[in-house]
Amino acid sequence: MSKLLSELRERRPLVHCMTNIVVANFQANGLLALGASPVMADAPEEAGEMAAAASCTVLNIGTLHRESLEAMEMAGKAANGAGNPVVLDPVGAGATQFRRDAVSRLLGAVDVTLIRCNAGELAAIAGVDWQASGVDAGDGDMDTETVAAEVARQYGCVVAVTGETDALTDGQRIVRISGGHPVMSRITGAGCLLSAVCGAFLSVGKDDPFRSVAAALALYKAAGERAAETSSLPGSFLSAFIDRLALLGEEDFAVPEPAEEVRA
Repeated sequence: MSKLLSELRERRPLVHCMTNIVVANFQANGLLALGASPVMADAPEEAGEMAAAASCTVLNIGTLHRESLEAMEMAGKAANGAGNPVVLDPVGAGATQFRRDAVSRLLGAVDVTLIRCNAGELAAIAGVDWQASGVDAGDGDMDTETVAAEVARQYGCVVAVTGETDALTDGQRIVRISGGHPVMSRITGAGCLLSAVCGAFLSVGKDDPFRSVAAALALYKAAGERAAETSSLPGSFLSAFIDRLALLGEEDFAVPEPAEEVRA
């Protein structure tokens, strides 16, 4: 049983979300429900200062532009300097050249703690041939877990590839987290909020990022399952999901142990 949730609610970490216009409100409400404290600051004039003061910074490129990219780089470097975790959510990384270049730039300039992505975004980061579908996962053929482990080793970080079954790796270990509900794919920003939730858990469990992210993924799947007991319609599910983030306790989810070692 993870004690990270109790510690999170006691400490109320400040999670700095440099996010997209589609999901900012959902992310903020989800973090508040969970017990964290959100702040959204993306101006270059303050992004670095805010990242240094926050417990964690989440870089989400969903509605990226040149100025926000510059601010994200500043924030990521400031978070690194302060010893705070950085989460990269490479939304639609393979959809355009601008996004591919942005992700490459951020990964080159910032020491990222976690890359939280879907399979298509992972393929874009790894340079694997893939048919992108906007910001959705798209279609392609790759050994997702092997590629995720290679990316984790390349960037010295944890990689979470989320979907029907989440795969989490630090390049050495793999853990798989199942659960959730299909309606989660029908609400905008479910993955974006998950990145922020992972950031909140990393804030209180930075000494063991792999375990901290595994706990976040397990809690999120459990929240989806419980919310679907109330409604499986997108609108009412969304409200129920926020409620479940507030109601879940340590006893309501289990953090799985690594399934296997990964061969380098």
